[in-house]
Amino acid sequence: MRQMVLDLGAEKPQTLDSFVAGQNRELLQLLRQFADHASAMPHERFVYIWGESGAGKSHLLHALVAATRARYISPDADGSPETWQYSQETPVYLIDDCERLSPAAQIEAFALFNQVRENGGLLVAAGAAPPAALALREDLRTRLGWGLIYQLHGLTDEEKIAALTHAAQTRGIAVSAGVLPYLITHFRRDMRSLSAMLDALDRYSLETQRPITLPLLRSLLQREGEPKTE
Repeated sequence: MRQMVLDLGAEKPQTLDSFVAGQNRELLQLLRQFADHASAMPHERFVYIWGESGAGKSHLLHALVAATRARYISPDADGSPETWQYSQETPVYLIDDCERLSPAAQIEAFALFNQVRENGGLLVAAGAAPPAALALREDLRTRLGWGLIYQLHGLTDEEKIAALTHAAQTRGIAVSAGVLPYLITHFRRDMRSLSAMLDALDRYSLETQRPITLPLLRSLLQREGEPKTE
């Protein structure tokens, strides 16, 4: 059996540099300060990020893990006390998908906010909606709103095409006109998946010895059984 060309699980590490900012430049600049906290502690120490699925919230949190001494906490964490315990060796804490926190995890998250404030740490949380709209304990919603709140804006189609074009040019990948506009209307629309598809197209082009054109893209989409997303 041949190996599937498109492997969305084998992507490059998520970094702040690989995040396409679009309308989110101010937020990205602030998170760079969080990543560089050892040399300059940011004025704001609490940030809450909200936005639709696929906008890049988890990308940013995982990027901070890669850039600094941070602890990533998801609602699926093992629940051990150490997960939510502040440590001087870990000055940055990242809580993802806040809307999914269990009642027990909400109590732990509330306590962690207080520990971070008392010990001079940094905390970034992310969720699907603004703090006031989350179905969480009132005291935790208050903590989530302590610092700066940013809505993470998804990229426009034009920004996605520009980012993919730049990525292709940087890597010396020749992409025929019409391929990228077709891709973003016939495939998953988040940049993580689109970037993985660009990699897959490059590999498929080398495998078949064919240029990256619309017929090649359609062939790959059919081969991988990807449905249209129109």
